[in-house]
Amino acid sequence: MSSRSGPSRSGHHRWDVHRPPPARGRTFLVTGGNAGIGYFVAEQLAGTGATVVLGSRSPDKAAAALVSIRSRVPSADVRHLPLDLADPASLKTSVDSLDVDRLDAVVHNAGVALDDPPRRETAHGDELMFGTNHLGHFLLTQWLAPLLAAAPAGRVVTVGSFAAKSERLDLADLQSTEDYRPKRTYGRSKLAQMYFGLELDRRLRAANSTVLSVLAHPGGALDSLTPSRPPVHVRTAGARLRALPAGLLIQGKEAGAWPAVRAVLDPEVRGGQLWGPRVFGLRGRPRAEPVKGHLTDTAVAARLWDASCELTGADPALGFGPCLR
Repeated sequence: MSSRSGPSRSGHHRWDVHRPPPARGRTFLVTGGNAGIGYFVAEQLAGTGATVVLGSRSPDKAAAALVSIRSRVPSADVRHLPLDLADPASLKTSVDSLDVDRLDAVVHNAGVALDDPPRRETAHGDELMFGTNHLGHFLLTQWLAPLLAAAPAGRVVTVGSFAAKSERLDLADLQSTEDYRPKRTYGRSKLAQMYFGLELDRRLRAANSTVLSVLAHPGGALDSLTPSRPPVHVRTAGARLRALPAGLLIQGKEAGAWPAVRAVLDPEVRGGQLWGPRVFGLRGRPRAEPVKGHLTDTAVAARLWDASCELTGADPALGFGPCLR
């Protein structure tokens, strides 16, 4: 074993964020892999030799991301999967078009973040952020279940947010029909995702599944601290200089992708863990951090699960699907 993966003084092997272990022969799906954190997750996973599928509703943005990844990783095996998490009726068709026998991991990263009112809905009638960020991934997991179960050690990695830590779910108003404030609704949608990831792992363990469900979050990740990847992202010299003071506390999106990449690849990762940046949960190399506070409330997680089943019509008979009892 090389020194970069040898044991550290803490008893855990060292993890080199710039040289993750090879993953040739494995297939990973990254939702929202065309931009932001998702783009850098896809780029870093492509560097391992794995097949990386970018789930995106925009063919043009996906094409730009593929060009950028291939410019950085000439041997990259990457492709686009049309995927619209706001359209639940389309998700089975998207999964069928994956055309793979197994899926080694899915990174639930895609998300909608609105800054201003008014409240918006998906075509299905769900509040846009909750419907896309949580319910879309919830239902997608059901359709991916057989492919994940067919892998030797499949993983569901759900990307949460630091913004969720200060929020609480209102189980009586999950769709924010009574209290819609964009930033709060976004934070609650990310909190719902995190509850889902933890509850999914509890149910997978109860079913003796080999699939793991893991949480990750990027900490504080700014565009202005993110290296350029034209045409996906272009950072000006002025923006970089203005952001330097913030770099003492937070980081760019390339580094923000590290926890999710480790959650996908590290053989020491365990189901139900939460991975985030080492320094105050805001910046730095990835580490497992304790799941605490309201995220430990299994009663809320179970009630959210039941509500999500009702809202999506998820079928408990498919694989380890989201309504597994």
